[in-house]
Amino acid sequence: MNAAIVDTDVVSMLLKGDSRAFAYRPHLTGRLLGISFMTLAELERWPLERDWGASKRAELSRHLQSYAVLPVSRELCIKWAEVTTFARRKGRPIQTADAWIAASALYYDVPLITNNQRDYSMVDGLRIIAA
Repeated sequence: MNAAIVDTDVVSMLLKGDSRAFAYRPHLTGRLLGISFMTLAELERWPLERDWGASKRAELSRHLQSYAVLPVSRELCIKWAEVTTFARRKGRPIQTADAWIAASALYYDVPLITNNQRDYSMVDGLRIIAA
């Protein structure tokens, strides 16, 4: 299956119509695209923090329909624990949200499409697609 997980930053760029998003189109086209439940949580926080109106909230909702939201499971939690522990042992702790996203890509054995390669550089075995 030609699938990938899309990081929060790339989803955000696509939502906003950011010019940098154009570079990701070849990596997104023709793939089954998923997002971590953590990406969904981050994106759902934005309207609350920034007092978005109804039309902007609706736009976010429509945009998110392009992605399968990957559920949490015990196995994914174990993968998250591995990601965070091994990163810390390397002396390069990983942010909690990034760890969930990386763990999802590893668990589902698909690449991660991100604009922030450096945020994931400490995660062994993670396949990254960056523009």
